[in-house]
Amino acid sequence: MNASIRLCGLVPTYNNPDTVAEVVERIRPHVQEVILVDDGSAAAGRAACEQLSQRGLAHVVHRRVNGGKGAAVKTGFHVAKERGYSHALQLDADGQHDAKTIPAFVAAARREPDAFVVGYPIYDASAPRGRLWARKITQFWVDLETGRGTIRDAMVGFRVYPIAMALAVEAEGDRMDFDVEIAVRLAWARVPIVNLPVPIRYLTPEEGGVSHFQPLRDNLRFSWLHTRLCTQRWFDRARLRLGS
Repeated sequence: MNASIRLCGLVPTYNNPDTVAEVVERIRPHVQEVILVDDGSAAAGRAACEQLSQRGLAHVVHRRVNGGKGAAVKTGFHVAKERGYSHALQLDADGQHDAKTIPAFVAAARREPDAFVVGYPIYDASAPRGRLWARKITQFWVDLETGRGTIRDAMVGFRVYPIAMALAVEAEGDRMDFDVEIAVRLAWARVPIVNLPVPIRYLTPEEGGVSHFQPLRDNLRFSWLHTRLCTQRWFDRARLRLGS
């Protein structure tokens, strides 16, 4: 491992009892430690996390109340920093992302320690059509905010964060809007962006697939997020013009 980085795994989870263990097990060989943030799961999800702790496969942090994906990841950043890590390989606990691509992400982080390494999706036939359209709309706004092609997808929960910069940009979102916001803010902070492909398969309920996406609430959050980001971008550019 590159001496310039100390890499941990970071897995936020909320009620993923059937998939979280495999995700942690797939990450574990590639990092020094997996930090598993249980975001207020019910009994089954909490027990699955405890079993991983007892097996020595993860350092488990329990959040008492569910705060959302973003809140869990931010908790993980602080824990990782306290434990001396410089980078976090973050994967969602739902088992959708192909873990075979982990070595490519780790290698990219070693080559470019200052970079934000972020996945873009390669979908199969299991992808819900409604989710694909929602992503296209979000991508339109991300391209507007950061420049076309800077971030190929801002929603995939498979990425390597340089922890110091991830904390420095102070993303406000606590739920699914977090993934988009922090990607945009890292780009604005001129953190180098490395985009890598990730095959994605949506699991069926029988396979343990769980979706916490709330179409109305989450799309409203995305709308408010892009309103804030675009407004901030406009004011920032206006100040630069006035100052030049």
